[in-house]
Amino acid sequence: MPATTQTLLDDSRVDIVGWLADEASIEFTEQESPAFINGNGVEQPKGIAAYAMAANSSYVWGKVGYITSGNASLVNDLDKLIDLQHALKPVYRNGAAWLMNDATLATIRKMKDGDGNYIWVPGLKDGAPDTLLGKPVEIDDNVDDIGANKYPIFFANFKRAYLIIDRQGVRVLRDPYTTKPYVLFYTTKRVGGGIVMYEAIKALKVSA
Repeated sequence: MPATTQTLLDDSRVDIVGWLADEASIEFTEQESPAFINGNGVEQPKGIAAYAMAANSSYVWGKVGYITSGNASLVNDLDKLIDLQHALKPVYRNGAAWLMNDATLATIRKMKDGDGNYIWVPGLKDGAPDTLLGKPVEIDDNVDDIGANKYPIFFANFKRAYLIIDRQGVRVLRDPYTTKPYVLFYTTKRVGGGIVMYEAIKALKVSA
């Protein structure tokens, strides 16, 4: 995903190049995150939600298999989350995680099992992940909200499913000639991404 920014700064007293590279890295990361979820693949990564979806019962390579929520507009059935978890083959389940936005997590946190116990478990140690049905939960607000025909939850072994290619990180080009007496800096980064193992990712579709 190519991008360019320009900054006019006096670099005589501070490490402007290092500072600018750090600032640009933050900006590029903020641009990349939506693309890894919804990008269309044209001069940007192709996001996991941009791929064709297929009911897991008729899953074919090249599409993301999905399980329905059992309700036309809600996610309120714990059994469907269990079905989604087991839609992923055991070989990919080790190392898998849930992905959803924060509003969806708020809904999931209120779900209880038949004994009245919450199914969401907060990390009990510093740095330990929160878990859902024994698997870590990752939050990205670029994922769909819960709604009819939306895909608000993914369960995947993302290291196996999705490949990110980052060429050389952030590059800073110093140009002391174009705008004298200032120094002009150009920052660029090239990154791509896409699903490479379709069997390693599944989605939940909000549908009856």
